[in-house]
Amino acid sequence: MRPFLLLCLLLISGTTHNGFAQTAVPPGPGNKAEQRTQPNYDPPNIQMPDDATLKRISEKTEELRQAISELKQRKIPDDVLVEVEVYLKGAENIVRFSEWYAAASGKWALTTLDQGLARAKQAEGGQSVWANDPGKWVVRAYRSSVDGSIQPYAVLLPHDYHTKKDWRLDVVLHGRDSSLTEAKFIATHSGDAPKDLGYVQLEVYGRGNNAYRWAGEADVFEAIQHGAGPINPNRVVLRGFSMGGAGTWHIGLHHPDRFCVLGPGAGFTITRGYVGNLPKQLPDYVEKCLHIYDAVDYSENAFNVPVVAYSGEKDPQKKAATNIEYVLSDFKEPLRFTHLIAPGLEHQMPKEWQEKAETAYRQYADAGRSTAERVRFVTYTPRYGRCDWVQIDALRTTYERAVVDGTRKGNIFVLTTKNVRRISLALDPQKKAPLHVTIDGQRIETKDVSHGNANFVQLERVGEKWVLLDNLHELNKRLEEKPEKHAGLQGPIDDAFTSKFVVIKPAGKGFFAATDDFASAAVDQFAHVWDKYFRGTLPVQPAAASNTLKGQNLVLFGDPQSNPLIAEILPKLPIKWTNKSIVMNGVEYDSTTHIPVMIYPNPADPRHYIVLNSGHTFRESDLKGTNALLYPRLGDWAMIKPTPTTDDPSAYEVIFAGLFDENWQFLNKQDDLGRIFFK
Repeated sequence: MRPFLLLCLLLISGTTHNGFAQTAVPPGPGNKAEQRTQPNYDPPNIQMPDDATLKRISEKTEELRQAISELKQRKIPDDVLVEVEVYLKGAENIVRFSEWYAAASGKWALTTLDQGLARAKQAEGGQSVWANDPGKWVVRAYRSSVDGSIQPYAVLLPHDYHTKKDWRLDVVLHGRDSSLTEAKFIATHSGDAPKDLGYVQLEVYGRGNNAYRWAGEADVFEAIQHGAGPINPNRVVLRGFSMGGAGTWHIGLHHPDRFCVLGPGAGFTITRGYVGNLPKQLPDYVEKCLHIYDAVDYSENAFNVPVVAYSGEKDPQKKAATNIEYVLSDFKEPLRFTHLIAPGLEHQMPKEWQEKAETAYRQYADAGRSTAERVRFVTYTPRYGRCDWVQIDALRTTYERAVVDGTRKGNIFVLTTKNVRRISLALDPQKKAPLHVTIDGQRIETKDVSHGNANFVQLERVGEKWVLLDNLHELNKRLEEKPEKHAGLQGPIDDAFTSKFVVIKPAGKGFFAATDDFASAAVDQFAHVWDKYFRGTLPVQPAAASNTLKGQNLVLFGDPQSNPLIAEILPKLPIKWTNKSIVMNGVEYDSTTHIPVMIYPNPADPRHYIVLNSGHTFRESDLKGTNALLYPRLGDWAMIKPTPTTDDPSAYEVIFAGLFDENWQFLNKQDDLGRIFFK
């Protein structure tokens, strides 16, 4: 195993004594100078194709539908079929959403259909014969584990792809494009690879324009898993510009052990300071949830992965990098951090600077990443708790800064922690030496731990002492009987839509017509947002016994009378709900005018969530604006009062809302909480 080299800072753009590019350091992330009105993200005006083009699109769409139907009759494997169906999805979406945002839109739709028909012929043998076609762009697709939708991505293979099996992989995240559609993505990924291309390039669709957050983040990793092929997992580069830069900052600093170098260009790394006209103080449960995605909070994770950032000198989005630099200016540990700054340029990254960035990437990508002997990792949520051989399973207080700093030499671990409640340590697979663990100055007795088939050890802080958890069955049993927040089960509500989920609609009439109307409108609004902005069909199933729906998050709409699953699970939730009242956080509400919203571990399937009466907690207006607006609005729970309007039948007022504590119990006192209105 190669040693983990802590290289000095690159000196490509002039540097100061601390290694950062010579740019003015801002007075701090979120300073007033950054506050500005956001640009208009509305899509371009519609440019409808002529009647003849629309007719050809309709005819070819039907032809492709028929070809896919015939493939299904032949029982073609689904993983092959989806790579044909993705073309039909692209053509259908541009028509049904009327997304004719460019003069070339009609041409893109026809190109998509022609490619789909050609792909259907190729698929008749039941094999993805196109998958390893070198020297040109190849459009690929997979079925998402989140919602079962078909999602495209594109791969560019070198001409000599078949000559070796340890290629470098460049994962490229695209920028914000208000005219982006599946058809545009498919039709514009064509042509030959450069003759000297020295890596596999994978471009992620990322469900459009959500900055690779929520399901968009899951899609990045699913695309890599599906399409990487024979690459070297230690030579994966993550890069992107503008929104792609924001995605690179976010994903790279939250998952620093997955990449050999990060190449973020422009973008944003903070919510407050980037979003124009944001209130000085959001409710506490919203402020805390900003720590989930604000990449600036994870700046110190640059210790674990090289960064080659790029900015135009006159680009306002240069602050994405300078915000990170500001946080790191007092960081005493060695870094491999470069900030390339193009003099006189605004929001662009021309070929000249792409080549300079590539030169910088190469010195890390050629060597590849090796497992670190030392890890120093920061997080604010156990959702993002892994780095090399460390997995933070639970925090003492979620959304407060947690740090693990430690070394692994063979199977000798020495660590210090802050705000960590439970941690797993992966054993060195090459070492069978005795296990020794010292954590926060405490030597852990491990002599009775047998390596056997175990590949990790788990420790938990009890009071001020750490204990070895040598019986994971007992831990799992404890968590089933009394839930705790831990990795993958820590909330907030929006977290339920980052992994497999299913929506259960009301099965009949509820307590009150107003509740029924809201539940119906809320499901419809969620389905519309998921369809248009997350580019998938909302997974909806009829009500069924909870034990038949395990292995996924359950999203239940209605009340205990209209939805039998709510009635089944309600006795084990920390609320009471009858046709007379709702008791939540110790306060009684009139059930004729109020509805509870919450996320909670599913009592019937404790490794997954139950969600009541909510999809994503941000609104369609946020999805139309800057991607930085896609932060949670309700925390873990809320009491809402429907305020339907003609324009928005699912509108509501938030009466009270908050976060659960680490044991999924109510934490906030209502007199500490303010109100928010959603119209």
